[in-house]
Amino acid sequence: MSSVAVLGTGLMGAPMARNLAQAGMEVRVWNRTKAKAEPLSAAGAVVAGSPADAVEGADVIITMLTDGDAVHAALSAAAPALKAGQVWAQMSTVGVAAVDRLSALAAEHGLTFVDAPVQGTRQPAEQGKLVILAAGAESARQALDPIFDVLGARTLWLAGDGATGAGTKLKMATVSCGISITAVVAEALALARGLGLDPDLVRQVISGGPMDSPYFQAKARAILENDYAPSFTVSNAEKDTRLIAEAAETAGVRLDVVAAAGDRFRRAESQGHGDQDMAATYFASFDKS
Repeated sequence: MSSVAVLGTGLMGAPMARNLAQAGMEVRVWNRTKAKAEPLSAAGAVVAGSPADAVEGADVIITMLTDGDAVHAALSAAAPALKAGQVWAQMSTVGVAAVDRLSALAAEHGLTFVDAPVQGTRQPAEQGKLVILAAGAESARQALDPIFDVLGARTLWLAGDGATGAGTKLKMATVSCGISITAVVAEALALARGLGLDPDLVRQVISGGPMDSPYFQAKARAILENDYAPSFTVSNAEKDTRLIAEAAETAGVRLDVVAAAGDRFRRAESQGHGDQDMAATYFASFDKS
């Protein structure tokens, strides 16, 4: 079985690492806050004290960190233990501009760079049902296929060179959809409440109709039940709106809805909801500033 290093054990990285370890793979994990990684030892993972300790001898390196700067810093710290030929699956959402910098870092150390962000939040990560949006050399797929089979329901191979950023480009488009839908659901329920109605009436009208979806139901339920346990946080969603906007600007595409959603997430963050699920954008509707 493959030896895998997972750098980053937050909401997404921890369940991914756990699933790999439970599938019988040799897994070493590292996280900047070590306490977040330590529970994975119960699943059979080895908790490393540094990125270098985690990647030493690994067949595959997975990064699942906050942003491009965090990924670059972790791999740079791992440099003394990197070996030419290791496969690096960069699975974080880092934005299009960061891919050039990260693929150059991989080339500097002789790593095979695979741009492979995921579509999905904490629950699909726990269930091994992520959708993996991958771009990378054919030679890396033999090493990655059994790993991606554990982590995801399906993998879309989009290009034969990770430096193209094809996976990240598609992730920008798909995450913009999820972010925008979340903001729309939150606004609809907030409007009903503001007009003196029970917001659950919105859910009742949409349920079973052409606008219904599991995603609508999940976000509406979170708001109606005041349950903001994070699947994907307000702060991460706000970060992604900035990455999406940067990508759109370089492409000459105007994205009004995502720009408005970004304003809502920043407002919710300023209200203290940054670590809650992004459905907490609901609260941004009741800020008068």
